[in-house]
Amino acid sequence: MIWDRLATTEFAGLDRRMPVILPIAAVEQHGAHLPLSVDCDIGSHFLAEAETRFGEDMLILPQIRVACSQHHMDFAGTLTVQSETFLAYAADLLESVIAHGFDRILIFNSHGGNRAIGHVLADKIGVRHRHCHVVMSTWWTLAGKALEPLQESAHGGVAHACEFETSVMMLAHPDKVRQDQITTMSHVATHEWAQEDMLHAARALLFRTMHEKSGGTGTVGDPSKASAEKGARITETVIDALRMVVRDLKAARPRRLVGEAP
Repeated sequence: MIWDRLATTEFAGLDRRMPVILPIAAVEQHGAHLPLSVDCDIGSHFLAEAETRFGEDMLILPQIRVACSQHHMDFAGTLTVQSETFLAYAADLLESVIAHGFDRILIFNSHGGNRAIGHVLADKIGVRHRHCHVVMSTWWTLAGKALEPLQESAHGGVAHACEFETSVMMLAHPDKVRQDQITTMSHVATHEWAQEDMLHAARALLFRTMHEKSGGTGTVGDPSKASAEKGARITETVIDALRMVVRDLKAARPRRLVGEAP
């Protein structure tokens, strides 16, 4: 179900054990072949698919579209807010949800730059509301190992405006993909311990702007390996993982505070 499609009187009949999903995304550059809306489009696509399949088990909040994209600001069109601004806004929004009696929160992220502050958000809400179940997930880490067999590009081929993101856009919004602008691998290597992509975390964080990572192209990875068919397989993989989390959250027992009688 979609939060803002309901009438206020309809909330009375909702099971407060239903997980409430907060989608967080970004409006930022994605190279020459994709629009600024990619992270918003992909997150919305996954949740729209989930809503048609098991929407009665979850409640989806309005998406936070502009978030933390400071590392993309070398590229025209990117919009961003400070991490502190995002944290304050998102936390206030979730306070509203909890005030209405919901205690299972899933932050569903579709932008790499939101991961760190997303975890801080989950910690902030979780500590403040000990009775709540609070989960933070990014779609490619949520699906995890199940996505690995879908990658055809070399290591580093799935990162930003890449094989995976371009594939999902070819499926969900083919009209937004500039096919004639798709290039092959674009990736600027760094220290071995700092190398990362969607499926492989770095052993230590080395801050680099997206301009540095992409060599100025705005693309990190290999979009030439993308296809709508692969986008469909990625979607099924992510939806399966999301269904599991929603199911487990809905079935979870209410959390008890320290010292509270069982």
